[in-house]
Amino acid sequence: MTALNGVHDAPPRGKVIQKFGGTSVGKFPIDIVNVVKSSLVDNDVAIVCSARSSSTKAAGTTNRLLRAASDAENHYSKSFHTLIDAVRADHIETAEKEIKTPELQARLKQEVNDECDLVIRILEAAQTLGETSPRSRDKVMSVGEKLSCRFMTALLEEHGVPAQYVDFADIIDFKVEHSLNQDFYDSVAANMAKFLPASSEIVPVITGYFGAIPRGLLTTVGRGYTDLCAALVAVGTQAQELQIWKEVDGIFTADPRKVPTAQLIPQISPAEAAELTFYGSEVIHPSTMDQVIRARIPIRIKNVMNPRGKGTVIYPDSAHELEPTSQNGASPLFRSRSSTLVNGLTGKRPKRPTAVTMKHQILVVNVHSNKRSLSHGFFAGIFATLDKWRLSVDVISTSEVNISMALHSEAPLYTGGGDDEYKIVDQDLQGAINDLRSFGAVDIIPDMAIVSLVGKQMKNMVGVAGRMFSTLGENNVNIEMISQGEPFSPNYDYQN
Repeated sequence: MTALNGVHDAPPRGKVIQKFGGTSVGKFPIDIVNVVKSSLVDNDVAIVCSARSSSTKAAGTTNRLLRAASDAENHYSKSFHTLIDAVRADHIETAEKEIKTPELQARLKQEVNDECDLVIRILEAAQTLGETSPRSRDKVMSVGEKLSCRFMTALLEEHGVPAQYVDFADIIDFKVEHSLNQDFYDSVAANMAKFLPASSEIVPVITGYFGAIPRGLLTTVGRGYTDLCAALVAVGTQAQELQIWKEVDGIFTADPRKVPTAQLIPQISPAEAAELTFYGSEVIHPSTMDQVIRARIPIRIKNVMNPRGKGTVIYPDSAHELEPTSQNGASPLFRSRSSTLVNGLTGKRPKRPTAVTMKHQILVVNVHSNKRSLSHGFFAGIFATLDKWRLSVDVISTSEVNISMALHSEAPLYTGGGDDEYKIVDQDLQGAINDLRSFGAVDIIPDMAIVSLVGKQMKNMVGVAGRMFSTLGENNVNIEMISQGEPFSPNYDYQN
């Protein structure tokens, strides 16, 4: 730092991308304004918002919009009008409650009406055709993010923060391949940076929805597309940090609602965060993590109701923590199972496990082969059947004549429990079971849960598996399947 005529140069301002979820927008909008204001003291800020949700997730804006899209496929139904009117009324009521400046309130209410009128026209056209295409469904769904961002833009302006609504619906101006590769993400990130306002004094309020793609954004990326959008903005602007604001203080060693002694984890690796996300903890969308970690941008998870908290930081792996490479730069085919190798790479012994997580609503499907030993085509047939019926496996375990698979789905696969008889309600599951019977006897075990012990270099922690199984046995928890895995850390070509 240099001084001229007694005036010190100000340190360079960093760029921070903040993503706020639908519950935060719906229940704590003023807290969001305060977070943005405090962040602007030292940084340039851009925010990305999900569709607002003021009550339960089922009554959230996105779910209402998707139900309306499904309803529009019925030629004789008019329920989609009721659903869109409910979305309209919710946002108009919020505008009247939160925005007191007459000009801002009138502008916001007009924007809400315009967006909802457009959705009605799209759904009426879909009803005439008798179907909703992936693109039209995406357009309907995107209104949730648009309404949320228009509201937050007006609210920031109401509280003296210059803000600009930024719609990424037309961000994709190039041909998109059927599968989304890294070139696609790089191009979108670059386009996003170009769309943002030139002035650093204006806070961009960015829609989490970012354009129509083959098979639809919801199908290809999933409901975490707003997290991914924030990540791509961070990459495109070369942000110093991506912040994901939730209603919890960060990532804990266990679910604090069930384990009172659970502790906040101040720092976690990308591999550990990915494992926690997959096995039940709602941490962050995997594609989101891939993009920012590749660009060496840390992710900070914080609580919108406790902005002074440090949260949990997901730091990109340092060079010595990455997988070892061979002379040609590729990952070696063989690797040692000894802890000696790990100690040599890290310079210290593996740390303790990071967290324990649980994933409920698991259904175990067992296939008992009708042959003495499994043929070479047995597994191929099993997985081809699962692919045919669009079922994914969380955990798999095999023996000489048996294969067990743990399935999980957000939609109910079966009903019953307790004194009620179990009954399969998912057509894909029933179809898969019918086909799997050609390989042998099939039975299913409902109401299971996956308990996972997550940590870096777990395979090299001698005795930790024994302690885990002993603890489960001491508490009368029977084990149906056992699986061990270790996330692979890709060798990204980092630019320092």
